[in-house]
Formats: sequence, structure tokens, C-alpha cells
Amino acid sequence: MVVIYNCQKFYLYQFLTERLAGILPGSGAQGARQPPGLLRMKSNSKPHIIGESQATLFLRELIKTLSASSSTALITGESGTGKELVAQALHMQGPRASGPFVPINCGAIPRELIESELFGHRKGSFTGAVSDRLGRFELAHGGTLFLDEIGDLPMDMQVKLLRVLQERCILPVGGSKEVPIDVRVVAATHKKLEDEVAAGRFREDLYYRINVLPVITTPLRERPADIAALLNFYADRHALPHAKALRFSAEMMQLMQSYAWPGNVRELSNLVDRFSTLYPAQLLHVHTVPACMMPLGLAALQAEWLAQNGMTAAATFPPQLSSAPLVSQVATPAEDAVVSAPSMAAAPDSRSPFEGDDDPMVHLLSSPAGSFSLPVKAFSPAPLSASNDEINEVEQAILLAQGIQTLPPQGMSLKQHLVEVERSLIEQALARTQGNVSQTAKLLQLQRTTLIEKINKYELRGVG
Repeated sequence: MVVIYNCQKFYLYQFLTERLAGILPGSGAQGARQPPGLLRMKSNSKPHIIGESQATLFLRELIKTLSASSSTALITGESGTGKELVAQALHMQGPRASGPFVPINCGAIPRELIESELFGHRKGSFTGAVSDRLGRFELAHGGTLFLDEIGDLPMDMQVKLLRVLQERCILPVGGSKEVPIDVRVVAATHKKLEDEVAAGRFREDLYYRINVLPVITTPLRERPADIAALLNFYADRHALPHAKALRFSAEMMQLMQSYAWPGNVRELSNLVDRFSTLYPAQLLHVHTVPACMMPLGLAALQAEWLAQNGMTAAATFPPQLSSAPLVSQVATPAEDAVVSAPSMAAAPDSRSPFEGDDDPMVHLLSSPAGSFSLPVKAFSPAPLSASNDEINEVEQAILLAQGIQTLPPQGMSLKQHLVEVERSLIEQALARTQGNVSQTAKLLQLQRTTLIEKINKYELRGVG
């Protein structure tokens, strides 16, 4: 009864959403409808595999070779290494490029809905099934189906998927006749499926069935030669409208190349997006960015580099709010300065614009991951009409470090900022609940279906 009720609620929501949007088709053959949020690649889309490292050059050649086949491919690698980008490239460079590219995140779909999402259902198969609905396999007919995070697929669905891959036929929920399909399946996971098989969480026969053409994406820390090209690429992509792209000084570029990037290319892209919003069309130096605007590891590298060079980082954002010129504190290095690869530990004598217990770097570098918190300092912000001389640098930095955005004189994209805030909060909630969608929805006071749509939108992962 629980399963039936959840299905009913989900598809009633979908029916009403499509009706209000005016996109619900009529009766007959056109009655089958693709699910909300389905992504299809445009025929002129060109996935970008950026970089000239040996690992990236090998990957591009491997994709070129494997794209000619219609055999099942398995892409493995850490989160953020571009597994979906590889899947898109396999599709667009192969004979199925004119067909659809249909992705689905196996870890983000509720267990009771995954069968209908993959195979579709027939009208009247359960309460709320008011029309026939095509599944992802049928929608991908003649093209490519991308099964992202296949390692999270429930065991009972693994059995059904194995049969589909062997027989090349699907049976929709409530259907009595199998439907033949012509689909290339590309799967991806950040998990080590060999370990999952050994632990009994993934079927061994399915593993061998999908691992026909293996592809491994290399983490960014193992290909630092690609970082400069990636930084410039995303700087161009994230540049504000009618503004030049952000650029990085030589010492800043080398500092970024020394960072381990635990979030890989996704983390790099998000950080460049942040910098592009905060410092549009500027040349970014090591001393330009406050530590609170950087990831923990990168802030540690910055602190050590500044200490080695006798400098101090900016205390506030934006720099225009500061009445005291940075020149009095910072000696700008030459553009061709060379940065040695520093260690992740901060130098004990690194200087800071903060004093005593209010120094955020002390907390950043001494607190274990997940326990970081900044000291709270009570103050009344200066009124909007206040002059620059009336704005306290330390207070501005603490305000920013506490997550309160200050509006730069040139303005900013409120829509983009709100999107980033929403994604960040959902990521935090998923981490707190260990990916449990139901608990996350309660934590964020959202409807489960709404949260699932947002998880799919931001390409996040959830379970159950």
C-alpha cells in the first residue's frame, strides 16, 4: 500500500505540473510523455574534454576509439571528474550522435519509482497512472542511455536490468507485451564495483555485463598540467554578461596547481564561478582573495605562500570598501614570480589582518573537517549612506566569513547567487542525512518530489 500511495502521489504531481504548463499531450499515440527534467543533447552540442596532460590525451584517444562501438561502456572515477562529459563524448562522436542522449541518476530516483522511470508504465497499471508513459529506455531508442551512479541501483532492479541488457527488450510496468529497444548503454559510478560485488551489494554477472568497454577518469590532482587550461576555460564560461573574463596571475595559477582539488573539476568550476562573480574582469593575485573565500586546503596554501613572501591577504571584499590601501600591507609580486609547491600545513608565523581569537585562519587550520565554525562577533553594520572611512575592514571580513553576502558597487547576479545558496544547502542536508532523500526533505521542509527534482537539477546524489 505504501508503494502504491507514493506512486499515486508522484504521478498526480507530475500530471498537474504538465497540465498547468500546457504541455500535456492529448490521447492516442502522442499520449506517451517524457518525464519532467529529461535532458537531451542538441545535435550541435560538443562536449569539451579540456587539457593537454598525458592522461587527458589518452582519454580523448580512447573515447575516439570506443565511440565507434555500440557495446556497453562503464565509466569509473571520483565524483567531479567528468564521467557524464565522457558519456556525452562517446555518444556525440559515434554513429548514434543523431539520436537522443538520455541520462538518469540511479541514486536519485526513489526505489519504488525506478522501474517505471527506466521501463515506463501502461495506463491503469496503478492508481494515478492516467496514461501510458515512456521509460528512459524507450526515450533513448536509437541513441544512448546514460545510467549514472549505477552502483546505487537496488538489487532487484539489477536483476531486471541484466535481463534487458541480454534480451534487448523491456516490459513496461503493467504491460503484457515486451518492447524491443535499440539503445547503447553507458554506465558510470564513483564506487569500486569490484568491492561492491565482494560485499554482496552488486551482482557479479551484471558487473561483467556492463564492463565491456572500461573507461577510467583521472582525478584532477594527478593531472596538474590541465589546471591552467581548465581555469581559463571556466573563467570564460562564468564571466559576467558584458564583462571580460577573470584572469589569474602567475603566482596564483601556480598556487592553484599545487592544490589537491578533492572535488575535482566540479570544485574548480564552482570556485572559478565564485571568483568571477566577486572579481569580474580582474587579474587575481594570491593576496587578492580573503581566506574565507577559499576552500580549506587552498587557504592553507595561501597562508604559507604569503608568510614565505612577507605579505598579507586582503581582509575584506570588495576591495573598494577598504579605506586603507593594500599597498601599505602588500608588496605586489612580479607577474613572473615562481611558486614552489608548498605543503598543506600553514606556516606558524603567517600574518593575518585578524587578531587573537577572531582570526578565521586559526580555526580553519586547527579544526578537523566538519567541525569548523567561525567565532561570532556582534556588531552593527554601517548604514548604506556611510562613507568608506566608516566601514571597518575586520567587521566586513567577519560578516563575509559568516556567510552574509555584501553587495559590491557594480552589483551581482542575485539569481545565480540564490542558485548557489540553494545547491549548497541541499548538499549540506544530504551530507548530514548520508544521502537519505526522505530525511533531507524533512530537514529542508520540502516536499519529497520537489527535493528529487532539485537533486536531479543540480546533479546531486541521494538514496532512498
